Amino acid sequence: LHPAIGEQHTYPVRITMPPVLNPQLSKVDGLAFLGLSLCRKSDEGHPDSITHQTAFDLNEVIDRKYEYLASTNDDGWLVGGGEPGPPKSYKLPAKDSAHVEIMRIGTYNPAWGGIEEKEIVDVMRSGKILIPQIEVLPTAVVANPDKPPELEIRFDMPTAVDFNDMKAPLPHNWQLRFIHNQLFKHFQNPSRFCPGAFHSTIVRKAEFRSEKHREAYFAKCAAVLQRWAIDGPKSLNNGPWDADGEPLKNPSEHNSGIYLFTDRTKVTHFFAPNFLPPYDTEDKRQIILSFLAEEWDEKTLSWKKAPEKSFSTKIMEALDCGNPIEKLMAS
Repeated sequence: LHPAIGEQHTYPVRITMPPVLNPQLSKVDGLAFLGLSLCRKSDEGHPDSITHQTAFDLNEVIDRKYEYLASTNDDGWLVGGGEPGPPKSYKLPAKDSAHVEIMRIGTYNPAWGGIEEKEIVDVMRSGKILIPQIEVLPTAVVANPDKPPELEIRFDMPTAVDFNDMKAPLPHNWQLRFIHNQLFKHFQNPSRFCPGAFHSTIVRKAEFRSEKHREAYFAKCAAVLQRWAIDGPKSLNNGPWDADGEPLKNPSEHNSGIYLFTDRTKVTHFFAPNFLPPYDTEDKRQIILSFLAEEWDEKTLSWKKAPEKSFSTKIMEALDCGNPIEKLMAS
């Protein structure tokens, strides 16, 4: 039976809000963020795409010929050069926007819960945020919980951090949490959050042709990831390139830093590394471990100890003082 005209009906709705720092003061949603750019021009993609890295060809983990997928949303493939448009594809033409968010800012309007763009740029150029030479390794391709899901390429820390042995190797992708935790300790704007695990969205609303096609797709991705793992983590921005894709005017030996985005299609500023290798000296290792010793809990909106039982006394003292960098540099 159809409902009567004017009759009110209630349907079950699952309300999910991004885990922003202060929901009451986060007034207007926005897309500005600090993160990595993985975009790479490709003959298979949009002609206006630019290149910010050639370490990983993300065309290897997508399905342009739709051998495994039956459909996606209208954006199509967001990585690997983007969507070229007709006659090569019939999704919305768009440049490559491959990226990894480290901190979502939201807007550049403090009244809406954001931060003024000038403040962000000034802080990032001041040296207050230590930016290491970023070397990353993709660790997984996954389907997120959405229905239909987004396909994501993940950049997890696959092993725990050894907080006692100063000479122990740091886990892959440690730089992302290191930067993330510094940003979260410095910026306290209400709209601040990080959208889940460090990842780059490949495509949205991915519908597979069958369960066997789904299994075959992820098997293909696993083989690519294994090959990348053999080579190990790689530096990005190996051109090196500025935010607009043009060569950096004053490149150095270490150029793999982070970018400021107004949204995923608009990269506006590049911030070069200012905390340079090697990272096995005692002073640098203490600084690194002091920030890796905590994780942000998006459920409680508070800090918690990283999942490791033992920490050195020096690191614990630095955490207790509230400013690990100043404490450790003064010791």
